[in-house]
Amino acid sequence: MGKKTHTLSPSRKHFRKLSCSRLVCSSTSGITVTELSGLKRFHSWPNMSEIKTTDPTATEAGEEKDWAAAKAFFDSLKTKKPRPPKPQYAVTIAVSSRTLFNMVAESKIYKEDGVETYVAYQQEHDNEPLMPGVAFPLVKALMSVNARLRQLYPDSEELFDIVLMTNNHAQVGVRLINSINHYDLTIERFCMTGGQSPIGYLKAYLTNLYLSKDGEKVMEAIEEGIAAATMFASGDVENKLSDTQLKVAFDGDAVLFSDESEIIVKQHGLDTFFEHEKEFENKPLAQGPLKCFLEALGKLQRKFYAKNERMTCPIRTYLVTSRSAASSGARVLKTLRSWGLEIDEALFLAGAPKGPLLQKIRPHIFFDDQMFHIEGAKELGTIAAHVPYGIGQKYHKEKLSEQPAKDTK
Repeated sequence: MGKKTHTLSPSRKHFRKLSCSRLVCSSTSGITVTELSGLKRFHSWPNMSEIKTTDPTATEAGEEKDWAAAKAFFDSLKTKKPRPPKPQYAVTIAVSSRTLFNMVAESKIYKEDGVETYVAYQQEHDNEPLMPGVAFPLVKALMSVNARLRQLYPDSEELFDIVLMTNNHAQVGVRLINSINHYDLTIERFCMTGGQSPIGYLKAYLTNLYLSKDGEKVMEAIEEGIAAATMFASGDVENKLSDTQLKVAFDGDAVLFSDESEIIVKQHGLDTFFEHEKEFENKPLAQGPLKCFLEALGKLQRKFYAKNERMTCPIRTYLVTSRSAASSGARVLKTLRSWGLEIDEALFLAGAPKGPLLQKIRPHIFFDDQMFHIEGAKELGTIAAHVPYGIGQKYHKEKLSEQPAKDTK
């Protein structure tokens, strides 16, 4: 009889844990069967018959042990590429392929010739990098912040984690991967849903912010309680962005805060609004769809403050609101204080256009619920993102109907 050979037969549970930890036996990963056998020092492979039901506490402890074992194994491998952080500690930004890369020509092929021609075209151009898209500068800035965090906290997993969230087909993945590697982007987590909506996966990826060019998907995400916005490219104006500091600008009502006060403005006018804000000055506003994202940014900012780097912090936040400071500004600032959140700069415009001021700030992204503010920002070179939330949407349906077609890429 010949010499016995043995094959690895992990249980589904353990295979899933290792998949999440990037344990892949392939020529590209460089992990051999011999190396995998060395992993058994950290991780046992039970037979299916040996698996027993455990209580939730024991299961959770086991999951932590599994993660620690897998991480220890990968830490033993030599690589210059930073590993993605553990999802529950990271600030996860999910971007669609059409926001990360400029895929106008490819989208045209999809619309005019169908999915099969589109996929074939992408495969034929596997080795041709896609051009940067509207979210590209933001992703580069997120990576820059991560580099600073790793310098100060080498073992910390409280970092930005960028996920490519797309309903592209897996066959297109090679070109996307080659493009990401061409620009040296740190994007390891992919979700490619083959034509189906990826929104159902956002919570599973513990997403803190979802950015897309598809307004309908963004609305779905917000309805699921996830911070989301539809990104728009800036106009022809050259507006160079910072390479060393991530700048994020927020509108107030219906973005960071609920649309409670905006409803009063729309239905009863400014005088009633001013009276209402004065009466309820000490009552915090309810949170809006992007409050949780500001909270996540604040968590990372405080890590720099703890190292006495407040003045050189690579994250800077801005509140850019149409509110008047004296008439209705106090409630906004007191609300932020009640949440335990800071904003670096608060700019009250009393109804003046936001575009010129944003042109001076030069944020990597500006969030607003009103399309006319988005248009004004775009015209002066600002990358703007529409948050389709609140009563303001009812007053700008004609603008909303002009959004790009569904993001099928």
